[in-house]
Amino acid sequence: MGYKGLKTHLPVKVCPVCNRPFQWRKKWAQNWQDVKYCSERCRAQARGRKP
Repeated sequence: MGYKGLKTHLPVKVCPVCNRPFQWRKKWAQNWQDVKYCSERCRAQARGRKP
C-alpha cells in the first residue's frame, strides 16, 4: 500500500505516551497496524512505566 499525493490524506494515530498525533510513514507500510508509538523515545518510556 503506497501513498502518493497530499500528505493531508495520510492515516493518523495518537501516541499513548505523549498524546501527540503522528502520521503514517513509508517505513511503517508493512506493519502500520502494529505501530503504537510515535518515536523510539516514547517506546522506551512506555517500557519503563509500570502499571
